[in-house]
Amino acid sequence: MENKSLYDLSDKDVSRLFYDNVGAIVVVDSEIDTYKTIVKRGFFKAFLNDSGSYHDLILDLWFHFNDSNEKVAGDYQIFADNTGVFKNKYSRRLRVALEDENESHLIQLTVYPYEEGKKYIFIMDEFNDNESLQESLTTKKINTIQNSYLFSMYIDLVSDTTSSINVAEISEDVVNYNLKYSEWRMMIVNMFLPEDQEQFLRRTDPEYLKKNFTPGRTSSYDCMMRNLEGKFIWVKLIFSRAQTFSEDDYRFVFLVQDNNESTMEVLSTLQKYEEKAIKDPLTNVYNHGEIEAQFNSALAYCQKSGSPVSLMMIDLDHFKEVNDNYGHSVGDITLKQFAGILREFAAENKIMAGRWGGEEFVVVCRDKNIDEAGRLAEEFRARVDAFEFPTIIHISCSVGVTELKADDDNTKAFNRVDEALYASKQAGRNKVTVK
Repeated sequence: MENKSLYDLSDKDVSRLFYDNVGAIVVVDSEIDTYKTIVKRGFFKAFLNDSGSYHDLILDLWFHFNDSNEKVAGDYQIFADNTGVFKNKYSRRLRVALEDENESHLIQLTVYPYEEGKKYIFIMDEFNDNESLQESLTTKKINTIQNSYLFSMYIDLVSDTTSSINVAEISEDVVNYNLKYSEWRMMIVNMFLPEDQEQFLRRTDPEYLKKNFTPGRTSSYDCMMRNLEGKFIWVKLIFSRAQTFSEDDYRFVFLVQDNNESTMEVLSTLQKYEEKAIKDPLTNVYNHGEIEAQFNSALAYCQKSGSPVSLMMIDLDHFKEVNDNYGHSVGDITLKQFAGILREFAAENKIMAGRWGGEEFVVVCRDKNIDEAGRLAEEFRARVDAFEFPTIIHISCSVGVTELKADDDNTKAFNRVDEALYASKQAGRNKVTVK
C-alpha cells in the first residue's frame, strides 16, 4: 500500500491507514452502560481501559477540573448521563490528565452515533506539542473572560430546552448536555443552601421569567451555591432575556458568576460596622442599647412562650479605689479583663452579657429559671474571686438575680434586679442575692 498512488487507494486501504494512525477507537453501548476499546496508542494506553462503564468514561472525559484529573464533586456527576447522549455527530476538544502526570493532554474527540443513537463510535487523537501550544495561545483571552463565570447556558422556555452550556472550571468549550430546562432546574436546586432553594425555584420558574422579563431585561441576585469542589460559595445568578423579533419568544441567557471573594469582603465590613454599633468599644461585650434590646426581646419571648427568662446585674466591688490608687489606665485594663471572663462565661452557658454603664454589667439568661440563674451567678462570682488580675491582683463582684414575671415590664424587672444587687452590696459585697 505504501507504493500505491492516490488514485489507486481503495476504501479498504484508507480504512487501514486510518486504523493504523488514529489514537483511539472506542465503541459504546449506552443502553447497557458499557464501552470497549478497539484501538489505543500512546497516551490512550494509560488513559483507557480495555472495557468498562460508559458512565465512568464520561466522568473521565468531562467531569474533572480543566487541566487536571481531579474529579468534580459527586453532586455534579449526576449530569454525566445527560452529557453522554448523542443524537448526531459531535466533535470537540478536551483536556485530560493522568493521575501521575502534572501536564494535561489536549485531545480531539469525534462521536459517530449509530443504531438510532443508542450506540456510538468514539474516535480520539492527541495533539502534538506545537498544536497544543497554538491551542493554548488562541484560547487564553477567552479563558480570562470566562473564568469569572462558573457556568453559562442558553434557555428556550417555549421548547423547554437548554443549549450552549459551558462550565468554565471543566472546559472553555461548550459541553454537550441533553437536558430539558425543567429537568435542569430540579437537578440543580440541591446545589444551593436549603434556605436559598425556594428562592431559586421561584425565580427560575418559567412563568415567573415570562411575567417579569421584557425583551432585553436583565436581573440578578446573590446566594450560596455548592461549587465543583463541593464547597458552598457566594455566587451571582444572572438571567437576561434575549431581544428577539417576537414577543412570544422566551429565550434567556443564564450565568453563574463567582463573587465569593468580593461578597465575603462586604460581609466582613458589614460585620465590623455591626459590631461597632452593638458592642461596647472598651470591653467588647454588648453596649447598653443592645443589651437592653436583647432584654426586651427576651421579655417578649417569656410572655409569649411561658419559657423562663432570668436577669443578672453585676457590679465590680470597690472599683473606684482601683482608679484612685492605680490610675484610669489600670482601671480600663481591669474592666477589659473582667469583661473577657464574662464573655467566656456567657459563651459557655449560652447567655447574653452587656455593659450597662461604668463597672456595671447586665446578663440576660433565656430558658433559665431563677434557681438555674442563681447557680450560674454564684459560679461566675467565684470565678472572678479566684482570678489574678494584672497589677491589682484581686477584685470581687456583687450580683443580683431575678426571674422575669408575666406582668413585668422593663422598669419593674430592672428595679427588682437592681434591688437584689444593692442587697448583695449591703451584705458585705462579693455576694449573690436572688430576688
